Amino acid sequence: MLLYLLGVVIVVIGLALSIGLHEIGHLLPAKAFGVKVTQYMIGFGPTLWSRRKGETEYGVKAIPLGGYISMIGMFPPAKKGGKVQSSSTGFFNQLVQEGAPEKKPNALATMVDDARRSSADTIGEGEDHRAFYRLPVWKRIIIMLGGPTMNLLIALVLFAVLLMGFGTAQASTTVGSVSACVLPATSARQACESSDEKAPGAAAGLRPGDRLVSVNGTAIDSWAQSTELIRSSPGIPLTVVVDRDGAKQTLTITPKLTERYVLDAAGKVEKDQSGTSLTQEVGFVGIGPAGELVQQPATAVLPAVGDNIGAVVHMIANLPQRMVDIANAAFGPGERDPNGPISVVGVGRVAGEIASIDSIPVNSKIASMLGLLASLNVALFVFNLIPLMPLDGGHVAGALWEGLRRWVARLFKRPDPGPVDTARLMPLTFAVVVLLGGMSLLLIYADIVKPISLFG
Repeated sequence: MLLYLLGVVIVVIGLALSIGLHEIGHLLPAKAFGVKVTQYMIGFGPTLWSRRKGETEYGVKAIPLGGYISMIGMFPPAKKGGKVQSSSTGFFNQLVQEGAPEKKPNALATMVDDARRSSADTIGEGEDHRAFYRLPVWKRIIIMLGGPTMNLLIALVLFAVLLMGFGTAQASTTVGSVSACVLPATSARQACESSDEKAPGAAAGLRPGDRLVSVNGTAIDSWAQSTELIRSSPGIPLTVVVDRDGAKQTLTITPKLTERYVLDAAGKVEKDQSGTSLTQEVGFVGIGPAGELVQQPATAVLPAVGDNIGAVVHMIANLPQRMVDIANAAFGPGERDPNGPISVVGVGRVAGEIASIDSIPVNSKIASMLGLLASLNVALFVFNLIPLMPLDGGHVAGALWEGLRRWVARLFKRPDPGPVDTARLMPLTFAVVVLLGGMSLLLIYADIVKPISLFG
């Protein structure tokens, strides 16, 4: 239990550090460009601790599910002379076209006006030049991309340590398991019975821990090489030399012709057009490899991060269907996809599970934790680039649209259209917040009632 809790604590601390560094990615360029930053906070809800340094309050809040920095003047004021509906809140000075009848405000207009008023209230006397909306487009983009970029850098560092320092798990030439009997791949049962034929490997005396040296005189350099020789030799006696506790042993093994699944390059079972798993008859001995960590070169880091990014993008692209599947699993008989999205609760459970399994070596546990945190940072990087406010990508999209409008105006020698009124997007922002909140609650509930387990 203590190891489980330790795993949870480690991943929570790692997530908090990732969030804190994400916000530093926003904070540093904002201060460098002269924007007044009033708050730097890790978490949401009630403040647990804070300290003011200069004009910025730094602190930690109770709910560690995110973070933020507060910059003055996030939204520009309404255009002068524009037709703006009056607001019942009285939080913003409204301009109504002369002669136009006054209309009662609706909820959406009030939301927009409140956002503008709140933004205006952050700007003190003589500070308008330090407002975020006053910055050139390229500076605003740099500030908003600073957070996701920090997560990408964290992921690169963690993947570098993971791949170059610890390595990746690969099949070794050492026997890890020996089957007791011969069962076809399509067998309804997997446990051996006394009437079952003994597997060739067990019959020949192979043991877990034996290292394959050669098969019929061919030196064995990889597990895949030995598998190919065995599968292509059904009914043919093979002379197999193994290293057992430092001494060479010579065994004679005759592979049995049996039915096995057809695997693709990624090791997954291939299926036909109807979805039926494909099988083939091949030579079978009944042994499995022991895994080992193999250190990778620096050139493997970027492809690994790229593959992880691709996986997250694919998951987000299919998120609606995935959420439906998760709901079916949480409230019905459906099964969770082990490669599907999980909440912070799910991440904590996985970390605790990794830490508490006694059969996993300590270095493998550390590697698994690093991989988990690296993948989390990739997810934060990709998710924050979605072009919807309040995510960073939404602010970037607004700045790019403003830059395009101004470029077109200069091209056709028209008046500068001014900053984009991103406050108008507040209703959409509210809808996104509600949607993300609902998804988070569903994931948390699913991770409690039907959690994903790495070990079955």
